[in-house]
Amino acid sequence: MLKMPRGLLAIVLLALLMAGCAPPGLVERVPDDDPGYLLEQAEQQAPEQAALSRLEAADILARRGQRTQALEVAREIDDTRLPADYRLHWAMLLSELGEELEEPWAVVQAGQLLDEIEMPRDAGLILRERVGRALAQIDEHRAAAEMLMYVQARTDRETLNDSIWASLSRLEASGLASLREGADELTQGWLELASLVRESDGDIERLFTRLESWRERNPQHPAARSVPAELLALRELRGKEVRHIAVFLPTGGPLASVAESIRTGIRIHHLHSVERNGGVRLTFLDSSQGNLDALYSEARNLGAQVVIGPLDKNKVSELEARDSVPLPTLALNYGEGATNRAEGLFQYGLSAEDEARQVARRAREDGHRRSALLVPNNEWGARVGRAFEDEWRNRDGVITNAVAYDPRGSATESTRRVLAGGRPDMLFLLALPSYARQVPPTLDYYDAADLPIYATSHLYEGRPQPLLDHDLDEVNFVDIPWQIPDAAVGGVEALPYLASFQELQQDADPSTFRLMAMGVDAYELARRLPQFQLLPESEMFGATGLLASGRDGRIERRLPWARFERGVPRPILTFDILDAGQDDDRPL
Repeated sequence: MLKMPRGLLAIVLLALLMAGCAPPGLVERVPDDDPGYLLEQAEQQAPEQAALSRLEAADILARRGQRTQALEVAREIDDTRLPADYRLHWAMLLSELGEELEEPWAVVQAGQLLDEIEMPRDAGLILRERVGRALAQIDEHRAAAEMLMYVQARTDRETLNDSIWASLSRLEASGLASLREGADELTQGWLELASLVRESDGDIERLFTRLESWRERNPQHPAARSVPAELLALRELRGKEVRHIAVFLPTGGPLASVAESIRTGIRIHHLHSVERNGGVRLTFLDSSQGNLDALYSEARNLGAQVVIGPLDKNKVSELEARDSVPLPTLALNYGEGATNRAEGLFQYGLSAEDEARQVARRAREDGHRRSALLVPNNEWGARVGRAFEDEWRNRDGVITNAVAYDPRGSATESTRRVLAGGRPDMLFLLALPSYARQVPPTLDYYDAADLPIYATSHLYEGRPQPLLDHDLDEVNFVDIPWQIPDAAVGGVEALPYLASFQELQQDADPSTFRLMAMGVDAYELARRLPQFQLLPESEMFGATGLLASGRDGRIERRLPWARFERGVPRPILTFDILDAGQDDDRPL
């Protein structure tokens, strides 16, 4: 016969007693025990009794204020061994501790119980709300929004508005579209609000005109009664729209060809945006002539409100060491400094280091822990490899071997060396297409065909070539939405700035197309610099990814994932961690 624990979750127990659904044997309060002794006992007990002992130990630790230790114990409990009545206790304790200690995966772990047991209505709603907030912390914004809207539909609580909006506003078009199927009235209202904000395209006057119209149509919607704070804050930008942009790009020197591709993207997109933006003026200034102060002086005299550029890394480093810049500025590169000190300076580029860090995060989320690296033996490879390693180790990952290869040579020997340092469970690959295509067949030769490969965008030339790329099958990689539209957003028609994409893609060389896309996003970011200054947490869905400003003004990109199948990039389907959208008649 199982011995019942004696001090579990006093608050939850009281609620259950009041509801008349407390488990038998918990009516009398028994004095606290030594959690260390309980954990020692658990090592000797049968699985069912051990789970109960550990649960009681976790509860005692939590009530004594030893929350971190309590969380560690609770996370290790096999809840399937607990009697049904006690699984709810475990889930409420674990989710409370996870939320308090900012351990979102612990909350998600507790939330798995939502689909497995019936629970009292209030407890179910509390758990769902905690799980929704946790999902947002791990960037599962679709599931987070769905979970929180589920709770709001049953409580009508306006206090959930900011959290719901934070997740909805970070969804791509395909994510919003996926929520429309079978949506209730509340969700439909939220999705309409998200769409009108997206379609306002940074025009604050247009946004608030449409917002007022939406509120009139949906007077009882929680967001109509209490507009999300992030939207209300945009009122401060009225009358501050950017109407004149100065662009600092070189017309000569080693960066001239790169600058020309970016300039082309800016110009074409500006022509397609005239009607939307009410006639933003562009002034191009040659940054290869004169110093930065002279360029800023000329831009200001011409009436420019913000600046795009410079492109040269040394010039960006010079700016970021200042206290401030004369005009709000979007530099087109990242400086050499550890941080960006200059007020009003933002930095944006197609950073391979950003991609490497994103690969590290995704691979750890996929459950990999032991990674090998295969990077070029040059300064670029060293920088990008270091970025991956730092992010990987920060997430408790282990590096089994890091191989720097000669890009002009064969991949045979370098791939063999990758496996020589101890068997990894994944490979981080930084390589251009001709080299990358050699790696999977070589792994196959060395009986390592099942080793997952995660790569940056550099292994894809930007156009479907099934015959050439079939050797890359099963390789996972990130790239900008404009390069992999089917994988990124559900097809060309769903791409951001479609008209600009269609014109630029017609005759573009794949090697320059990413730079043109960068020019498009630079133009859109420049128009939004006042918004990014007012709301540093702002994000923008662009041609080169989901763009957000870091704490020091450096723009970070989040890219979609694809996998080669039969030589063609296909979307990597993501499944909801939890089935948030349950039917109304299912138990809470």
